Amino acid sequence: MHIPVMKKEVLEYLDPKPSQHFIDCTIGLSGHANAILEKTAPEGKLLGIEWDREVFEKIRPSERMILENDSYANLKKIVEKHNFKNVSGILFDLGISSWDLEGSGRGFSFLRKEPLDMRFSQNSELTAHEIVNYWNEKEIAEILKEYGEERFSGRIARKIVESRPIRDTLELAETVKRSFPKSYKFREQHVAKRTFQSLRIAVNDELNNLKKGLEQAGEILDKNGRLVVISFHSLEDRIVKNFFKNNFRVLTKKPVTSSEEELKENRRAKSAKLRVGIKL
Repeated sequence: MHIPVMKKEVLEYLDPKPSQHFIDCTIGLSGHANAILEKTAPEGKLLGIEWDREVFEKIRPSERMILENDSYANLKKIVEKHNFKNVSGILFDLGISSWDLEGSGRGFSFLRKEPLDMRFSQNSELTAHEIVNYWNEKEIAEILKEYGEERFSGRIARKIVESRPIRDTLELAETVKRSFPKSYKFREQHVAKRTFQSLRIAVNDELNNLKKGLEQAGEILDKNGRLVVISFHSLEDRIVKNFFKNNFRVLTKKPVTSSEEELKENRRAKSAKLRVGIKL
């Protein structure tokens, strides 16, 4: 089961009131969305967007929930399609869900043997298998460095090219491990984590989609509307922080992080950072 990250803080900062309208750009299994709808009764509505078709089909819709299977990169088009107006708040939860990691079978985790897919939408053409097995060494090194901030990007890219064909996630994780210097002291974090992160970001064009989504959210929000974004790595957080500098009054000078109580229940919330802005 996916546990929504910082649900208490999301409600506090979005501050939903009866009959207001909100957008959840990453509705997932609707953990945040249902909590928002409870606060906006009796007439408040929520527009929920989910890119992954399999996740979308698992959502249990309610009377005041409008659902769309699409990417938040198309936010403006989705809002116009549903004539969804008077938006008081918008939420982006950029984290990958427990279901993606453990139930999707698409290779998001380096802990189990799965195909090298990593697509959130099966309509997308690019897969991790294509990058790993057909991109050249320089291209692979560039995405590892840019999207994973991987110190050994060149060594890993070289070992990947030498080890082809790489058929599944476990083969890739082992290839990454073999690329590290013998003198390297392995720590708690798995050495393949940054590589898998980089591939996932590249496959789904996540950073460009985030920029597009934020820009459109800024246009759609009513004056004094609230934008809440939960990010999970430094590249996302940097984009969000820079976006808020213009046209928003920032409520979080430093990002809000998960409480110790939440971390006891959900260790995946450890890297979460929440930022909030009010549209001027």
